[in-house]
Amino acid sequence: MNKPKLWTKDFLIVSASNFFLYFTFYLLMVSITTFATDQFHASPSEAGLASGIFVLGALVARLFAGRSIERVGRKKILYIGFIILLLTTLLYFIVNSLSFLFVNRFLNGVGFGVASTATGTIVASVIPNERRGEGTGYYALSVTLAAAVGPFLGMFLNQHVGFNMNFIVCSVLIIASFAAVFFLKVPKVVLTQGQLDNMKGFKLSNFFESKAFPIAIISAFVGFGYSSILTFLTAYSEEIHLVDVASFFFIVYAAATLVSRPLTGKWFDKKGENFVMYPSFILFAIGLLVLSQAHQGYFILLAGVFVGFGYGTFMSSAQAISVKVAPRHRMGLATSTFFIFLDAGIGVGPFLLGFFIPVIGYRGLYISMAIVVFVCTILYYFLHGRKATESKKFAEAS
Repeated sequence: MNKPKLWTKDFLIVSASNFFLYFTFYLLMVSITTFATDQFHASPSEAGLASGIFVLGALVARLFAGRSIERVGRKKILYIGFIILLLTTLLYFIVNSLSFLFVNRFLNGVGFGVASTATGTIVASVIPNERRGEGTGYYALSVTLAAAVGPFLGMFLNQHVGFNMNFIVCSVLIIASFAAVFFLKVPKVVLTQGQLDNMKGFKLSNFFESKAFPIAIISAFVGFGYSSILTFLTAYSEEIHLVDVASFFFIVYAAATLVSRPLTGKWFDKKGENFVMYPSFILFAIGLLVLSQAHQGYFILLAGVFVGFGYGTFMSSAQAISVKVAPRHRMGLATSTFFIFLDAGIGVGPFLLGFFIPVIGYRGLYISMAIVVFVCTILYYFLHGRKATESKKFAEAS
């Protein structure tokens, strides 16, 4: 029996669009703090706010985009997101004050949150159910590659060309993606009158998909652990005099994810989510432990391999689970619920962890985060893993 086709025109378009979305996100994340400092003499905390307020805008947008996407239409929501993103990116050229920058960064995050929620929902609808894990894994590579290439190019352009070139590159990529999605065919979801009535009002169920809560809660804790790497790896590497090697951490992380993703996606579909989820927690925890004991450069690179196999696998698999457990007409809410919790963990992490670093140090921080991630293995078992095992046994017996 032939497997349904995965690599369709629509899958390629939405994956490429998502890559450019996250590429511009990561490129500006590493540029905007320096931009705020150099252009407006912002303090370190103000520069950090200029960077981080983007995530707040994305969180707010995901709440309302997930609620509205099926009523308004998936493709229309994607258009809206791209328009907001393009307009606010163009506004960077005329930003003339720190307060203007704050407002524009927030709105830029809104555009990103709307567009990325739409791409995540659309790709779930074009991936065949029989290849859910594999397809989501390949799609998630767009984020992995963007996380590796975006920061590198952003830092290079800042050093050799200037801030405006960053804004030009982002504008061109957004326009190109916007043009491409016009050729995207999105499966329509016809809602019943009862489903439409249920989506009215400001009920919790209109902003979140309850069936996605278990995996979303776990994602918040895993994202919390990953935030320790995103935020403090540079400072840690400076403390242990391994800055040059640490700059290659995310390249190694991306390479490990690229190597493992095709296999883990197929295992997800053939053997079930538990087969890939339990090892992902353990490998991620090992990566954090290796990082905590880094005395030579190869420790950091080895940690990048384990984190790529662990966190990289978790990301795509958890997203696939959130869509798998949700009703088809609530895929948008399931996608936004997953990312809201994940982004919250990554966003809150740096603020809370910063209080512990003076007490336990960076090595203690990564040991603590390894424990948190390992505990997620137990949390996963009770919230989802044992149910997945029972469902698999029932399906095999049928």
